Amino acid sequence: MSNDAPSGVLSKALAVLQAFTVEDTTLGFTELRRRTGFAKSTLHRVLSDLVAARLLDRVQERYRLSGLVFELGMRASVERGLLEVATPFLEDLYERTHELVHLGTREGTEVVYVAKMGGHQQAHSPSRLGGRMPLHATALGKMLLSHAPTEVREAALRGPLARKAPRTITNVDVLTRQLSDVAAEGVAFEYEESAVGIVCVAAGIFGPSDEIVAAVSVTGPVHRFRPARHATSVRAAAAGISATLGRRAELRNH
Repeated sequence: MSNDAPSGVLSKALAVLQAFTVEDTTLGFTELRRRTGFAKSTLHRVLSDLVAARLLDRVQERYRLSGLVFELGMRASVERGLLEVATPFLEDLYERTHELVHLGTREGTEVVYVAKMGGHQQAHSPSRLGGRMPLHATALGKMLLSHAPTEVREAALRGPLARKAPRTITNVDVLTRQLSDVAAEGVAFEYEESAVGIVCVAAGIFGPSDEIVAAVSVTGPVHRFRPARHATSVRAAAAGISATLGRRAELRNH
């Protein structure tokens, strides 16, 4: 059993909910105890509270996430609304470039991939849906970091900067200068910084208050893809998504 079991009431409930996975949607008491590291009495109490709150369903001595959890997730998901708006633009960008297209948001000092579009012929990228990379190691991340709040920038630039590939920028001064260029030019580039063999160009997506909410990018193999040639298309896709988000916000406010 784990020695790092959380102590707070909310963190205990969260630990139980996070024990379920896409593959393991129904779990018994013994397996839940193994995954959470809780004592029997503690786990019984938490499960009882979650069932009473309708966050878990109990079916023949086994437990599963309830429909309410799904409903709450759909209500709360910022990415869901972003994806609804962005998808047509991402599809158009893919048709224009026939390269790997990404949509990413920032969480802390990492970029989270919320969409990935491309076929079998596209560049092999380390990205995966729901996956994360350090902001400084990707074009998406550098775009997000260039417009991030001061405290986020300071945290990211405090170092040390993790090396994800031989060409990852790990010098804080170099990265700082590059972020200034990104903010000024409205486009960010990556040259084999997240993985060997891939290059990338990204542009920012902005919300109604001009805050950056996401970034879109195109990635290709270094031997044939020239990121600068696709900067205009990527900027146009990002601007289209930003404008549509703005119109939606206006409609909600009227």
